[in-house]
Amino acid sequence: MKLYPEFTDRHLAEFERDGYVIIRNFFSEEEVKLIYETSLQDQVIRAHSFDFNDSKGLRTKLALWYTPQDDVYGMYSRSARMLNAAEKIMGGGVGHYHSKLMQKEPKKGGAWEWHQDYGYWYNNGFLYPEMLSIMLALTEANQQNGCMQVLKGSHRMGRVEHNIAGEQVGARMEKVDEALKRHELVYVELQAGDALFFHCNLLHRSDSNNSDNSRWSLISVYNKLSNKPYKDEPASCYTPLQKVEDDMLLKIGAKGIDDAADFLSSEKDKKFKEKIE
Repeated sequence: MKLYPEFTDRHLAEFERDGYVIIRNFFSEEEVKLIYETSLQDQVIRAHSFDFNDSKGLRTKLALWYTPQDDVYGMYSRSARMLNAAEKIMGGGVGHYHSKLMQKEPKKGGAWEWHQDYGYWYNNGFLYPEMLSIMLALTEANQQNGCMQVLKGSHRMGRVEHNIAGEQVGARMEKVDEALKRHELVYVELQAGDALFFHCNLLHRSDSNNSDNSRWSLISVYNKLSNKPYKDEPASCYTPLQKVEDDMLLKIGAKGIDDAADFLSSEKDKKFKEKIE
């Protein structure tokens, strides 16, 4: 008997057709509570979080790191259910490009403009769109608190040009406007524990958080091992991951990240923005 949800052939077919798929309750209530409460108290995460401003000056806070550690976040990104799904989608072994804790706070959490993740990862030296994001909702995500919006099937457009929008990289609106005429706009509303798998070329955005509730999520990005970048990117993205059993997340307990982890920090922020421009 399987204790955890499995990414099936049906999920794969939906992912390939639509560019995304949702698995409800991919992580249990106990697991999500552990990750969320650990992150709320994690002083290292807080110290290494920084803001991205949207085009209206509202801020979304995030912490981003590359190499997964032996902590609660690393047990998430290296868990069997995550890696089995990523390998099934990619058709081979995967490395860990980065994980990020997204912290969209009540009343002030900013929007994300229309973009494709590969719109800027391509400029970081990845020649092929063999990259995948898995987002775990740590809190409820709905239209009021700025849930993700996607254009269903837009990953089939391939990569489109991107420009700077505020302090973010946004897709060229000429292409987005045409895509909006042809692809269904879906508000990805999630409960804590639900997981969203999405293709790196899927057009997506989110509104600002106008509610009284936070919207937090933990996103891990995987890269196919053969898709080694030709530019200087962290070796974790082309290094095989050490898979751990699913129950390791609860066994590790409320262990936060080490300050020595390879964070994208405020000091590296300028270099990061220069890279994506």
